[in-house]
Amino acid sequence: MTATYEDDMAEWGMEQVALLRSGQWALLDIEHIAEEIEDMNISHRHQLAHRMAILMAHLLKWKYQPDRRGGSWKSTIRNQRDKVDRLLIKMPSLRKLLEDPEWDRDVWDDAVDLAGREANLSGLPEVRIWDFRQVLSADYLPS
Repeated sequence: MTATYEDDMAEWGMEQVALLRSGQWALLDIEHIAEEIEDMNISHRHQLAHRMAILMAHLLKWKYQPDRRGGSWKSTIRNQRDKVDRLLIKMPSLRKLLEDPEWDRDVWDDAVDLAGREANLSGLPEVRIWDFRQVLSADYLPS
């Protein structure tokens, strides 16, 4: 094996996979493998947060700009719900983030910021106004 984690992460990764599959445990770069697994988990958490923020930003726009409602917003809402649903099915442990007050606050802040920038909205609620059951419900649109 020739690639190092620092010089070529892609090649290093493929070499680590080959070592794992061939059972060459002593040659594995355990520290960097652990780091990559941690990073992957963080990435999944960020992906869920990002999708939830986009979803809630569009729900905010839907609620506070009824005259601008259209197919594009509805499509984005449906799309993000589908993607969040798939994430939670593939990685059910991510569901516990929905109960984490700090994560919830961060995601709501991102949603408010996004809705404010995209739709020039101000004075939006400082705390989430829908429960996650509503946010993720396929047929829920705020009035």
